[in-house]
Amino acid sequence: MVVKRTEVLPQKQSPETSSMNKQGTFREYNTEAPQETSVKQLFSLKHKTAIVSGSGAGIGLQVVHAFAEAGANVAIWYHGNKEALDRAAEIEKKYGVKCKAYQTDVTDYENVKQVINDITKEFNGRLDIFVANAGIPWTDGGMIDGPLTSYHKVVATDLDSVFYSAKAAGEIFRRQYEAGGVSLTGTTMENYSYGSFIATASMSGHIANIPQLQSAYNAAKAGVRHLCQSLAVEWVKFARANSVSPGYIATEISNFVPPETKAIWRSKIPMGREGEAHELKGAYLYLASDASSYTTGTDILVDGGYCAV
Repeated sequence: MVVKRTEVLPQKQSPETSSMNKQGTFREYNTEAPQETSVKQLFSLKHKTAIVSGSGAGIGLQVVHAFAEAGANVAIWYHGNKEALDRAAEIEKKYGVKCKAYQTDVTDYENVKQVINDITKEFNGRLDIFVANAGIPWTDGGMIDGPLTSYHKVVATDLDSVFYSAKAAGEIFRRQYEAGGVSLTGTTMENYSYGSFIATASMSGHIANIPQLQSAYNAAKAGVRHLCQSLAVEWVKFARANSVSPGYIATEISNFVPPETKAIWRSKIPMGREGEAHELKGAYLYLASDASSYTTGTDILVDGGYCAV
């Protein structure tokens, strides 16, 4: 019997989104600089649509405020915190933009994709910015004694969800680019530029925290950083991908930590304190806007100097 070999050929990219030539090097002028150079306009998100996961409270909610104040229509994603519905109504009234809250399971790809597509249709047929901010801490001490169920839950929420969100949002970013900045509704997108994908990593993806033990969380956040760097290369024709690495921030996610542990944290931070969630607004707004048009594949540390020591 003769067995025929099936040759597996590399996947081809369409000419519209391929950034590399046959020699495996990047083509010249894969992107264009924005024509607008005024600082106010570069930071403006007017007419744009943004989705922020894990934004019912904490860092994510502050990011929503920043984007809305800059003129974007914003979708809040929450899991169980139904107060997000009230927060969305308040933001819509305060900034005069569209803001709605959606309950989403970020660990379920089909749900993530469906909600992203529904929001895109509802928000003027476009998607410009996605912030993958959903995350949970590791609370089970040393990894040897911690249950595997906790590991799977942390990785599913902190890393898998970022991949799922990027895959679904990236499809839309690519389609908008191939359509020449035309929305799903067939209209020309005002203030359109490349898509912007931003993930919340952590300084824990740079260092191993002490005194608490959290190997699973640290590994997941390091994965988030490297995923964004990799996407920056893959997507360079149609979207930018970056991450923000917060240090110790005073939000609900660390309420379980004993006061004596937080005192140790502060002793290792040059600024001597935890950050406030609103101190991250500038980093996310920069990466979301045309002010960062030449920034992709980077990670911004906002940690009070912790990683500098």
